[in-house]
Amino acid sequence: MTDLFRLDSPDLPRAPVLICAVESWIDAGLAAARARTQLLESCDISLVGHFDAETLVDHQARRPVLHLVDGVNSGLDWPEIVLQLGSDPEGRRFLLLTGAEPDRMWRSVSRRVVELARQAGVRQVLTVGAYPAPVPHTRPAKVVATATSQEQADRVGFVPGRLEVPAGFNAALEAACATDGLAACGLWAQVPHYLANLPYPAAALALLDQIAALTGVSVDAAVLRQQAAEAGARLDELVAGNPEHLAMVAQLERSYDEQPGTFAVPSGDELAAEVERFLRNQDD
Repeated sequence: MTDLFRLDSPDLPRAPVLICAVESWIDAGLAAARARTQLLESCDISLVGHFDAETLVDHQARRPVLHLVDGVNSGLDWPEIVLQLGSDPEGRRFLLLTGAEPDRMWRSVSRRVVELARQAGVRQVLTVGAYPAPVPHTRPAKVVATATSQEQADRVGFVPGRLEVPAGFNAALEAACATDGLAACGLWAQVPHYLANLPYPAAALALLDQIAALTGVSVDAAVLRQQAAEAGARLDELVAGNPEHLAMVAQLERSYDEQPGTFAVPSGDELAAEVERFLRNQDD
């Protein structure tokens, strides 16, 4: 079979961390997308290589963008899946996988990513995403983990118990890492369910803070922090004018504050219900 990956740089660079930030099938509050944008804009980024998007992407599901100038077709922007080398402002290097989530051949792509990670000396793989949860916007946004070891899950925090949920490419990559013995951790920001379809910068900040805590890779997110504060203030004003909304937020605050530990732990049934509702809205 033809190699799914084409190296566009002279050599595969070395880096201790690989961050997978493809366009996830579920990204409540656009948190993962905003965190990805912050990494791309704040770090020194160079292209390493391309995955074969012509094979891996369904163009009827992810259509290219047509550019028209006075009625003339001036070209198309095609979906891509690219591997890049990043260096944060302190010089910490990382690999960054971005672009469209593959529509097919997840196991093959995951194995190839793990092979590249091993060749590059990667010791830690992170994936990012966000999901709607019964949490209030008036409390700090939290991140929970899906990990290849209990030690990593404990370090980030997790939803206890047994959950059966639909999987995205991130989960396939984590499974491939586990098979190969490579440490991997999925970072999932919790977004208030009533804001799941709106930009929620606080969740993007939580993802970036967790990346920094685990890997040292950090960026200047002062503007994003200001946006999060302004969004919170606007939400407080909107909620204050509706008694039903005030009651809902108060109930969520009580549930959040009563949870043991340092992060909110909704029940499995609550999580499943919110994720299913979010996906139905996306389909609609």
